[in-house]
Amino acid sequence: MTKADIIQNVHDKLGFSKKDSAEIVESVFDIMKENLTRSEKIKISGFGNFAVKEKKARKGRNPQTGEEIEISSRKVLTFRPSQVLRRTLNEE
Repeated sequence: MTKADIIQNVHDKLGFSKKDSAEIVESVFDIMKENLTRSEKIKISGFGNFAVKEKKARKGRNPQTGEEIEISSRKVLTFRPSQVLRRTLNEE
């Protein structure tokens, strides 16, 4: 599913114009990006949690040469689905 698909679904289900639907979807994503940039957690009831975690620098290997390299520290985005979403996904 793409952002365009989400916009189309908002348009179809809620009856907003395509332009308004696009603005709504863009606004939601912008709000989420702003909060994640500040390393704040996002909890969406019935869906799941988004969180930014810090990864420490570590040593790794170049798989082609076997040379040892330093992997720099970085931030990664994690998602944990809620129990409700897990149950929905696993229903038969």
